[in-house]
Amino acid sequence: MLLMLIAVLCLYPVCFGTYVIDMSPGLGRKFDGIGGLSGGGSTSKLLVSYPPDLRGEILDYLFKPNFGASLQIIKVEIGGDAQSTDGTESSHMHEPWDENYHRGYEWWLLTEAKKRNPNIKVYGLAWAFPGWVGKGTGNPYRYPNITADYIYKWVVGARKYYNVTVDYIGIWNERNFDVTFVKVLKSVLMQDVLTASIQIVAADGSWDISKYILNDQSFAAAVDIIGCHYPGTVTTAASVKTGKPLWSSEDYSTYNNNVGAGCWARILNQNYVNGYMTSTISWDLIASYYPQLPFGGDGLMTAYEPWSGHYIVNSPIWVTAHTTQFTSIGWHYLLHGYGVQKLDYGGSFVTLTDESHKQITIVIETMMHNHSGCIRPFLPEYTVVAQQADFQLKGSFSSIQEFIVWKTKLGFDGKPTTLFEQQFLIQVLYGSFSLTLYPDELYTLTTLKVGYHGSYSPPPSSKPFPLPYHDDFEKYSEGAEADNYAPQTGVWEIRQTNDTRHSKVNRQVILNDPIYWCDTGNHTINIGGNYSWSDISVRADVFVPSVNGSFGIFAAARVDRGGCDSKHATGIFFTLYPGNGSYELTTDLAQQKLITSGLCNITHDTWYTIGVSCKDNKVDGFLGLKHLFSVSVPKIVPKGFTGYGTIGYGYADFDNWNVLPLA
Repeated sequence: MLLMLIAVLCLYPVCFGTYVIDMSPGLGRKFDGIGGLSGGGSTSKLLVSYPPDLRGEILDYLFKPNFGASLQIIKVEIGGDAQSTDGTESSHMHEPWDENYHRGYEWWLLTEAKKRNPNIKVYGLAWAFPGWVGKGTGNPYRYPNITADYIYKWVVGARKYYNVTVDYIGIWNERNFDVTFVKVLKSVLMQDVLTASIQIVAADGSWDISKYILNDQSFAAAVDIIGCHYPGTVTTAASVKTGKPLWSSEDYSTYNNNVGAGCWARILNQNYVNGYMTSTISWDLIASYYPQLPFGGDGLMTAYEPWSGHYIVNSPIWVTAHTTQFTSIGWHYLLHGYGVQKLDYGGSFVTLTDESHKQITIVIETMMHNHSGCIRPFLPEYTVVAQQADFQLKGSFSSIQEFIVWKTKLGFDGKPTTLFEQQFLIQVLYGSFSLTLYPDELYTLTTLKVGYHGSYSPPPSSKPFPLPYHDDFEKYSEGAEADNYAPQTGVWEIRQTNDTRHSKVNRQVILNDPIYWCDTGNHTINIGGNYSWSDISVRADVFVPSVNGSFGIFAAARVDRGGCDSKHATGIFFTLYPGNGSYELTTDLAQQKLITSGLCNITHDTWYTIGVSCKDNKVDGFLGLKHLFSVSVPKIVPKGFTGYGTIGYGYADFDNWNVLPLA
């Protein structure tokens, strides 16, 4: 229908549209910033392992003002000890008696973001919770004061240990909200002068919360911002009626090539044009997790090879810069029809002005929906045609004499791409100027004399995961996570022991079922390596304390998946059971597809070396130097990650992890 309308209206090679930019009728909503999200389970896990100099470059592209993406908000997961899309993030309180603010990497990431941009806003949100929060009910709202105190302690820990002030806090990612809990959380935050200014974003799901806000004044007072995920650039009448700031608090989730960049460019403009959303946050911040995990290749840029140091500055970085380098939180959008609107022949533009109303920035996009292929949210296709946009500056803006211009042109089907390049100056004559626009372009016109396309020397070349691979866990500080491997269920932390032969170990520390974001079953697994590995051998020293009772500990190869589907992973899983001195070989993590089993001389509280080798369809198992079995697997799993873990939750120590190639 829209394509026919364009054809009727525009019969010339270039179409013409006229647009007014004027602040005189008033201002639109306050701009709250563009952000990136590190969360949804270990999406930044591999970034931590990069060499410090290269890691610093990557962080500059993300956070350094007027350099790259220049992000204005960083949103992070409050770790909950459970799988939340691409891995597990460690909680600051595994148990009610266990409080520790030196686990995981989100604290480090917040510190690095603040180091580069002290004005960046911080937003925390939980996906999962330790089981004790709900006292075994699986419901974090059952005891609202306990859960509110748990979140409050995370906020206080950020300030006490890292001097990071949290600006926004969420409820429970993409799960039902609870009115009572939100009110209790607000009350807890308000009782402390250091946390009273924190704004609650709810419900990090749909716009449905809006009708509850309209019908409950005390609930409305507790919710500061309405946050929706993947809104498709539209809001609801009820959400607008609340008068609350409206955010797309998680968006994009699309491959970070030119296809994704086109999607991102359109979202950043049209979330306000169509839906009055004043902040948009990308999931995820950076594709720093194995690409074979769910939503591999999303993120604003790519860095999943710490062993080589290779990274890629993808086009969404520069799409982001078109807005962030020329605006600040606290600026205002102009009113719709006076600087904010759709272009007549496809695309859109927004205009923002600073607090003094002397500077303005105009961002114009002409992205073709049929090129963009947005994965989430789905946006309908429409056609963009070549067009001349004639702009008329009125009111106080009529005195502007020129604009500095920055341009991105996304190339498809082999056509060249231009990313965030400064162009000619546009001269404004008698308050008017024109710009010829073509499909898949992004322009920033600004009165600000800023903007910089940051760059470093090319990063090292890509290399496969190193073989042989060995980690004795001695180089890490206590409580850290080991390099290169990504927990999918369970939590592994480096712990000091009294055993001189195993002075530092990688310990699985979760004792009870967490409050799941997605149920991954009663087992744990930590995976890593090269997904294409097939003929491979893995070995590890393992220790199970007697406190665990009937409990299995395994080494694995050819693991085919992670994420929320981890409990359905297939591969080669060799498991020891110290409780009854037995072993099993299965081709699935759920232990339902048994290949062979038997007895072996193992007990609790003793170190053993477990090993499994895969060659074509033949699998061999070892206990120390003893060869336990050699079997053929009828339906062979062809390739996948290596890994280790446990059957059941409980303490288990791993040391001297080795991966060796088989000729």
